[in-house]
Amino acid sequence: MTFFDGLSVDNATGIVDQPRLPRFKAFRNYDNDVAVDSWTRIGINNTDYNDQGAFDAGNNRFVAPVAGTYLFGATLLYKINSSTNARMRGRLVLNGATEIRGSRGEISGAHASEATALRLQTMVPLTAGDTVELQGYFRVADGYFAADHTSFWGCKVG
Repeated sequence: MTFFDGLSVDNATGIVDQPRLPRFKAFRNYDNDVAVDSWTRIGINNTDYNDQGAFDAGNNRFVAPVAGTYLFGATLLYKINSSTNARMRGRLVLNGATEIRGSRGEISGAHASEATALRLQTMVPLTAGDTVELQGYFRVADGYFAADHTSFWGCKVG
């Protein structure tokens, strides 16, 4: 039988850690060009951290290792391609097909290249093997989701 630490407590500070809790923060290391009027999976391909290895950078998505309630968030940073008239949208999608309720957002005002950011956040119950991906969309004009500052993060909370 194999045992794992479920909780650890720092004797000096009393801070509790959950070393096996699935959590990640990932980002993209290149500008992702997205055409007008087309939801596109954002190529989140690197991780700042990826406890339990639940973020699949090769497929640009989170894969739930266990059932539970998860908290997700994302930041999409706009970068100009041809026009600052672009209008940026973002959403989180369950299993490649279903928009997660409460995760869609849009910046409808004027955009400034590498300054306009859209932030998303929501909670969702998942079963083991469910996937969550970040998608982006531009209307009016195409644009880029900027390298290094377009990010996606999540953790199991219950």
